[in-house]
Amino acid sequence: MIETVGLRKSFRTRSRGRSVVVEAVRGVDLAIAEGEVFGFLGPNGAGKTTTLRMLATLIEPDGGRAVVAGVDLRADPAEVRRRIGYVAQGGGTWEDATAGEELVMQGRMHGLSKVESVRVAGQVALAFGLADFAERRCKTLSGGQRRRVDIALGVIHRPRVLFLDEPTAGLDPASRAQVWAEVRRLRAEGMTVFLTTHYLEEADALCDRIAIIDQGSIVALGAPDDLKREVSGDVVTVGVNGTAPEAAKVLEGQPYLRRMELRTEGGLRLYVDQGASAIPLILRALDGCGVELDAIELHRPSLDDVFLAKTGRSLTES
Repeated sequence: MIETVGLRKSFRTRSRGRSVVVEAVRGVDLAIAEGEVFGFLGPNGAGKTTTLRMLATLIEPDGGRAVVAGVDLRADPAEVRRRIGYVAQGGGTWEDATAGEELVMQGRMHGLSKVESVRVAGQVALAFGLADFAERRCKTLSGGQRRRVDIALGVIHRPRVLFLDEPTAGLDPASRAQVWAEVRRLRAEGMTVFLTTHYLEEADALCDRIAIIDQGSIVALGAPDDLKREVSGDVVTVGVNGTAPEAAKVLEGQPYLRRMELRTEGGLRLYVDQGASAIPLILRALDGCGVELDAIELHRPSLDDVFLAKTGRSLTES
């Protein structure tokens, strides 16, 4: 449904009085299947939104090629627009319009007659649970309600692909769960959804596959569980009261240790085969050398561990 090869985009900006070229997207290759929920995960400024805006025809790529919903992006952007839906991070509703008026207007903008727009708007309002507040002005809606209106606007013309830019940014947990439910429903109906996010739990819970992007390049691509298995083993974090270098020397070369990293806030992150059996050995080794221990914690690899393994830093810290 979406295929890109070498997609790239640069921007010219000014820094300290000089003109500087910033490579926002550096040769992105993607292949997204029909009916898939695909996530673009990365920190702010990684290139997520720039890639999304190129695929949605809002900005023109500098190079590479892309096919979206069966149409060449650069050869026929107008036809691409007819086949996609796009929901921007900031939303697109007018504060003084009602949710129902927005839906009808969106239908008219996609070429439906007034009668047909009213009929389709009613169907979409029911499908998204908007009927109870369809006559309320958008400025009176909660963040979660308004975001559901935004998504409904993006699919009223039944697109083959829906682009969602940070769909739950700034929402409370209950509103976020409502948006997740809508995305899952759209996938169940066969729609392809491409979303950007910097929430680890969102990418893990919603996406069939994810691409982790950092500084304009994809550093990992696959199903969340597969990417976490690539890290392999368990992760043990150790707090050592400001003596991380000394502790690292003690543990270096231990047979149960796959990899070790110093944490930015102090302490160590240890990648081991079996955490439950490694922890007693870690405690014994540190105690035997007089290294004072503050805390020790075991957890399974997460998408943040994947990001850390690929980039050398934590996504949450980024």
